[in-house]
Amino acid sequence: MKKLFTLSLAFFLFQFVQAQESETKAKSPIGGRPNIPNDLNIEFGFNLLTNRPADIETNFIGSRTFNVSYQFPINILGDKSGFTLNPGFGIGTDKYQFGNDQNLFINPTLGAESSRLLGVTEVYGNTISINKNNLAVNYLEIPLDLRYHVNKNNYSKSFRFSIGGKVGYLYNGHTKISYESDAMGTRKIKDSQNFGLEKLRYAVSIKAGSPGFYVWGNFYLNDVWQAGRGPFATEASQINFGLAVSVF
Repeated sequence: MKKLFTLSLAFFLFQFVQAQESETKAKSPIGGRPNIPNDLNIEFGFNLLTNRPADIETNFIGSRTFNVSYQFPINILGDKSGFTLNPGFGIGTDKYQFGNDQNLFINPTLGAESSRLLGVTEVYGNTISINKNNLAVNYLEIPLDLRYHVNKNNYSKSFRFSIGGKVGYLYNGHTKISYESDAMGTRKIKDSQNFGLEKLRYAVSIKAGSPGFYVWGNFYLNDVWQAGRGPFATEASQINFGLAVSVF
């Protein structure tokens, strides 16, 4: 979260300086939102694992996603064609909460960059009380959208649709487990490793909404784990979706 906050702060400072240098500061209808031809997007949503075996369960509410991206428009097919190409960059953070108080642990048979799914009580004892238990994975991302604006005369006030894609590179994965026991008191354990996750992921993305708010969905085309390196040798893939705010 500290890295996401730092990135967001840098974007805000950059856009503040850019806005101060502009002689005109036209406003859009979204509460005084600056009419600057780019977007700082903040997305909130949920993760689903598809094509997963029955042995892998995830909690819907506990499996969340938080993305921050910066995109800028490039007019194509003419200034009033309604179409823009929107490249950018950002950070994606996904959390998974597995069912039955389970989490990922290294598979000693396969060694590094592997994982198996075990109950936390199997590892730390049956007498513990679990407070927190999730997997977090963080990606550097490059999104690219083809966007169509309904209002061809004023893109900043137009409802828009987009289809595109994104590529992400895994730079951090870790589990967080917090539990209490009479013998050990409160313990917090953070285990940072790859867990056999694919280092690159790529998705088809869809978005629809106003200049300030939109709904979104990502449909990933590759497996979450490397072949044979994840729990139960799963070939599960991923979908995430949710709501977003565009700050600029």
